[in-house]
Amino acid sequence: MARYRRLDLAEDGLADAFEAAARAWPTDGVPANPAAWLLVAARRRITDRLRAEAVANRRLPLLVVENDLAEEAQRTMADPGERGGVADERLRLVLLCAHPTLPRDAAAALTLRLVLGVSTEDLARLFLVRTSTMAARLTRARKRLAGESFAVPVGPELVDRVRVVSDVAYLAFTAGYAPGSGADVLRSDVAGEAIRLVRVLRELLPEPDPEVDALLALMLLQHSRRDARVADGRLVLLPDQDRSRWRGPEIAEAIELLTPLAHAPPSPYLLQALIAAEHAIAPSADETDWARVVARYDELLALADSPVVRLNRAVAVGEADGPLAGLAALEGLTERELPGHRLPAARAELLARAARPVEAAAAYDDALARCGNEAELAHLEARRAELPER
Repeated sequence: MARYRRLDLAEDGLADAFEAAARAWPTDGVPANPAAWLLVAARRRITDRLRAEAVANRRLPLLVVENDLAEEAQRTMADPGERGGVADERLRLVLLCAHPTLPRDAAAALTLRLVLGVSTEDLARLFLVRTSTMAARLTRARKRLAGESFAVPVGPELVDRVRVVSDVAYLAFTAGYAPGSGADVLRSDVAGEAIRLVRVLRELLPEPDPEVDALLALMLLQHSRRDARVADGRLVLLPDQDRSRWRGPEIAEAIELLTPLAHAPPSPYLLQALIAAEHAIAPSADETDWARVVARYDELLALADSPVVRLNRAVAVGEADGPLAGLAALEGLTERELPGHRLPAARAELLARAARPVEAAAAYDDALARCGNEAELAHLEARRAELPER
C-alpha cells in the first residue's frame, strides 16, 4: 500500500502471489525467505497490471508512473510531519478504510478484516449480523474503495475519520479480548495491536481528545486482566480471577488517563472506562460497588442504548439486586437483537442462581448450541454439569 497507494492493486497483487506460491512451492519447495518471495511476486503482478493500464489508457510510460508513485510514497513515509501524514503504515491503511464514502459499519468491518485479519465469522458476531450478510458487506466495501488512493487526510477530514478509527480499534480489541470462534480464550496479540493503534492515533492528533483518552483507558483496564482470564487453558470469569495477576502498571496508566476526565461530559467510552475502573479498584469481587456500576450503565443506556449495553446492565443488576432482578432486566431482549450465545448464557447463569435448574439447563443448552469458541463451550458445559438434576 505504501508503495503503490492503491488498495485494489495491493490486494489483488498479493492474492495473485499467494496463488502462485500455492502452485509452485509444493513442486519447487518452500523458498528460504517466503515473505520476500511473495512480495516480489506481488510486485511483478502489480507491474503487469500497471503496464496493461498504461497501454490501455495511453498514459505515461509505466516506468515513469511507477517511479512517481514510489517517490511520492517514499516522501510521505520519510517526512510525514511536513505533509500532515502518519508514519505508521498500518494506521495509514486504517485511515484509508475509514474513507467517508463508506458507511461507518462497513469501514470498521473492512479495517478489521484487512488490517488485523479478524475472520468474517467473528466480524458477523461483533456486528450482530449473519456471516453471509457480513461477507456481502465486505465485498461491497472493497469494491467501493478499490479506486481510492492511499492518501492520508488532513485537517477537518482527519478529525472526522478519528471517530471511525476509534470505533474500529475497540472492535478489534473486542475481537481479541473475547474471540467468537476458535480455541483461544483470548488473542492478546490482536488486543495488544488495537491498543497500539490507539496510542499511535493519540500521537497523531493535534490536541488531546477526551474520548480517545477514555478509549485507551478502557482498553488498558480490560487488557490488564488477561493473565488472570486463563487457567490451564480454561476461561476464568471476572468474579473468580486471581486479582494479584492483574497488571498494575496498566491499571495505573488507565486511572491516570481517567483522572482529568472526572468532570468531562459523559460519553460512551468514558462511561465504559469508569465501569471497568470500578472492577479495577475493588479489592475483591464481593467488594465491588455494584450499585455504582448499575448507575453508570443507566447513564450509558440513556446516552447510547444498545442490546449489548442492556445485557451487561442486566448482569450488573443481578449482582446488585439478586438474580430475579437480573432476569427482569433481561426481559425484552431477543436473540434477533443479540445472536450468539451471550444472551442465553447470561439467562442460564441467573436462572441457576435463582434455583430454577430446569430452566437454567434449557438456557445452557441453547447457549451451547450457539457458541463457537471452544474455551467458552467448555466453561458452559462445566456450568451446566453443576446443575442439580431436578
